[in-house]
Amino acid sequence: MARLIAIDYGARRTGIAVTDPLQIIATALQTVQTAELIEFLKTFISREPVEALIVGQPFRGSGEVSDIESEIIDFIEKFKASFPELPIYRQDEQFSSKRAMESLISSGVPKNKRRQKGILDSTAATLILQDFMEERR
Repeated sequence: MARLIAIDYGARRTGIAVTDPLQIIATALQTVQTAELIEFLKTFISREPVEALIVGQPFRGSGEVSDIESEIIDFIEKFKASFPELPIYRQDEQFSSKRAMESLISSGVPKNKRRQKGILDSTAATLILQDFMEERR
């Protein structure tokens, strides 16, 4: 089997998570500058078999999509141009950053490490991927 890769898209940074080849475990991969995201994905996908991309879909508490959604749509179009054969799925990411912070706290990650935004972003991407995998089962 091939891996699933998920992203928590941000204006400046994007968290990335992947599954193992058997799609059992979701793991934080890293956080990259959003401007470098397509190039990072091209390199990763050239080295690892990937079955699909899961992109977080941000909603406000009111149920409306977040302002960043238009940037995410632009990213998806660029991704499709580079990888037309790979399916893209959207996954509700509401509260993923809050859940990521709670996860880091409960895991005993020190406060100074939790302040590093990259750790939070990649953890949020992991939660997005886990949610997708659970819904798919």
